[in-house]
Amino acid sequence: MQADEAELMTLDSAANILLVRLTEMAEAFIQLLPQLAVAGVVLILTWLVAKLTNRVVSWLFSRTSIRRSLIDLFETLASIAVWLVGILVSITIVFPSITPANLLAALGLGSIAIGLAFKDIFENFLAGMMILSRRPMRIGDFIECDGVEGTVERITMRDTYLRRTDQQLVMVPNSMIYKNPVYVLTDREKRRFEIVCGVAYGENIGEARDVIKDALQELEHVDYNRAPEVFAREFGSSSVDFTIRWWSGSRPIDMHRSRDQVVEAIKRALDKAGIEIPFPYRTLTFKEPLPVNMKGVSDDTSDERDPSSAH
Repeated sequence: MQADEAELMTLDSAANILLVRLTEMAEAFIQLLPQLAVAGVVLILTWLVAKLTNRVVSWLFSRTSIRRSLIDLFETLASIAVWLVGILVSITIVFPSITPANLLAALGLGSIAIGLAFKDIFENFLAGMMILSRRPMRIGDFIECDGVEGTVERITMRDTYLRRTDQQLVMVPNSMIYKNPVYVLTDREKRRFEIVCGVAYGENIGEARDVIKDALQELEHVDYNRAPEVFAREFGSSSVDFTIRWWSGSRPIDMHRSRDQVVEAIKRALDKAGIEIPFPYRTLTFKEPLPVNMKGVSDDTSDERDPSSAH
């Protein structure tokens, strides 16, 4: 009986302690209600100020030639700054013992930790800002970077979207584009192309050059504001090689169309002029003599040369 009474007393004590704690928490919450209400009002005002700030930033930059993606970035940064101030003010209202200096110190330490954890993301973010501000390429340009090529469809804060000629979409990190050489192939309306063509050593070099130049006249996809060029290039293994240059549209399809016409026209002109485009010649040598089976050949030859076979 004494054990049961002791257990009941212990339970009553625990219940009393729990009730006291709950009562204290309720009283503290009731006392905190005015601060929570003020903090809620501050957050509502922060939301309104953030909206107004976005509209002001958009209105200011809409009068400039800045890209829309960069304007969106400035709006986001302005909104983050407004919300950061509003949240700090709300925290100091709810918890007066926390000073803005303590909050800023904690925020600084947290920023370092976040920066180390998301280093690649911030690197691509900053690279995206630099790309958008420098305007090195436009939407619709065909570029090549580090073995990846395609048409620029979209530039965001983290990635650049490239559409390849086979219609595959490639998302390239902005840091890759910022760190590596980028070839903007469609920066100008026209671009120069070249191929190499060889003629046999026995042909007249001057005549072959003139035939090739004449073949490039009046081709649909060759720009004649800049005359095509033909230069003797080098002595190849089986031919004298020419470098042939011409200008055409800068898009990939323009390159294929013009090169198709140029190759066809040169081949047709050289054939018509009787100028040989040689195949590579190969001379094979062997260390040991090769045995040759002449059995069938010798039998046929002996039959032809035997006088008695005529009777």
